[in-house]
Amino acid sequence: MKDKQQYESGKGHPARRGGLLCLNRNDYDAVIFDLDGTLVDSMGMWAEIDVDFLALFGIPCPATLQKELEGLTWPETEQYFIDHFDIPLTVSEIGSKLLQMAEERYRDRTPAKDGAVRFVKNLSAHGIKTGLASSNHPGLITHALDAHGLVPFFPVITTCGEVAAGKPSPDVFLKTAEKLGASPGRCLVFEDIPKGILAGKRAGMTVIAVDDAYSKAMEEEKRQLADAYIRSYDEIIWED
Repeated sequence: MKDKQQYESGKGHPARRGGLLCLNRNDYDAVIFDLDGTLVDSMGMWAEIDVDFLALFGIPCPATLQKELEGLTWPETEQYFIDHFDIPLTVSEIGSKLLQMAEERYRDRTPAKDGAVRFVKNLSAHGIKTGLASSNHPGLITHALDAHGLVPFFPVITTCGEVAAGKPSPDVFLKTAEKLGASPGRCLVFEDIPKGILAGKRAGMTVIAVDDAYSKAMEEEKRQLADAYIRSYDEIIWED
């Protein structure tokens, strides 16, 4: 794809041996994760929230809504509901209601992706910096990380609301790399949707796509955009 060819300046395609993805620890100073669908299995939950939220106003949820909301910042999501649906709430009231509906789910009902917790802790044990770059609300990010004991492992968290443009713009990944003190070309990104993968590639980083049930129909696009594709973090081995 044109975007991949234009922006691909990270370490490039990691090798596979015996079904395992081999990464050289010396190639990377930092690893940056998206949250939803990448570290935690939450994308289906958001589809449920959107259905339940719109049902409060007697509005059926369009089948394309989740695709439309991909990569939007929290304020952009609030505004989207104002612009596209006849809802008798202000922007801030919409945000508060969505946040309320999501908080309990993130605290108690959002599992980590297969192997993700072990993988993150292993990075820390080997002195590799870790950061998080997400479109989600800061409070929900904290709930999700806390539920799996990962808060101490993410000293750097950047939301798309902190930068000029959300994904597929590279801004959130570049800002996270800056906070980590890492060169973009020495950052490894994990993402689950095409817009996020493209954002990482545009930032000049190596990007690994993570399998997710929500984006199953986009798997081929994800494989084409990313430098590698995994179904579990347990597929990855580090080499010196």
